[in-house]
Amino acid sequence: AALLRRYQLLYYPKDDLSIHMYRTFLRRTKFDELHPEDLFVGNRVNIFSRQLNLTGYGDQYTANKLGSKKERTLAMIKPDAVTKVGNIIQMIYDANLIVTKAKMTKLTWKQAADFYMEHQSKSFFNNLVQFVSSGPVVAMELMGNEAVTTWRKVLGPTDSGVAQKDAANSLRGQFGTDGTKNAGHGSDSLASAARELEFFFPSTTGHGPSNTAKYSDCTCSIIKPHAISEALTGKILKSIIENGFEISALQMFNMDRVNAEEFLEVYKGVVAEYTNMVDELCSGPCMALEIHATDAPRTFREFCGPADPEIARHLRPATLRALYGKNKVQNAIHCTDLPEDGILEVSSSKYHSNVMQGPHSHVLYSVSF
Repeated sequence: AALLRRYQLLYYPKDDLSIHMYRTFLRRTKFDELHPEDLFVGNRVNIFSRQLNLTGYGDQYTANKLGSKKERTLAMIKPDAVTKVGNIIQMIYDANLIVTKAKMTKLTWKQAADFYMEHQSKSFFNNLVQFVSSGPVVAMELMGNEAVTTWRKVLGPTDSGVAQKDAANSLRGQFGTDGTKNAGHGSDSLASAARELEFFFPSTTGHGPSNTAKYSDCTCSIIKPHAISEALTGKILKSIIENGFEISALQMFNMDRVNAEEFLEVYKGVVAEYTNMVDELCSGPCMALEIHATDAPRTFREFCGPADPEIARHLRPATLRALYGKNKVQNAIHCTDLPEDGILEVSSSKYHSNVMQGPHSHVLYSVSF
């Protein structure tokens, strides 16, 4: 089951979006669920229930067409703006960037000092470290054309006062207070981005700073892959917070099929859509949330609404599934059904986000135009 296979994937955007995989897994066939924006190195896609890690470009022409301007950068939402995480993620998508990794964490003083070590000699260093370690932050890897410059433009001037005058629609113009409490951080170069991404999302050993899960008075929620693909993440998070729920932990991850089956096992033999639910959950990145509130499993489940979005739109039009769901499988969000399972599912989501098991394939892909 752990065998790794290497394939070459060809994508034909001008031929009814058909695909072809060499070594012979798949003859040329139409496949509507793969889009050009999904084709970047490091992404994981699902082709007819087979999970593929995209590890490189198939030829130099493809690399030039798809990867020449692609960059990755670190975005961090500071403690003063964590409650605006939904608004900020929506601003990211509006700037044609995508979130490829995300994690809510609380830095220790030492971790914050290590992160900002380049400013160690500056007069504002101690105040900055104290502030950044005073509450949870949300770290994200952003990917897109000229991501470093684009994200810094979204942020606006470092001094929030200047941002409010000169760039009122910027992130700092809307949510910042001053030069330190300025809502967000962005890498200033590709070299800084590489270092800062490694700090939060290590590529070798360990998992970086730990998450902020409380494991009490909580329930589990997962934003499903179709909602993330459709850039609904920010809107869903904003709705959750505006309706009085606290997001006490957050992490983006990909779930392998074996883990999706285990996570949804309670529905096996109970709902006819079980197999399709598993397919959806492992079809792309998910975002797991710990929702903290009094009687959280019951109240949040009510806010999610009926599993069928059509029924939700008729009976409870203000619920999450009514607003963002498409059908019973792609209904935007998973929530804990049984009160006694709230903490269990939060723990399970944390485990699956840290230890991804099961079969997957590596792909070297090319695109023919």
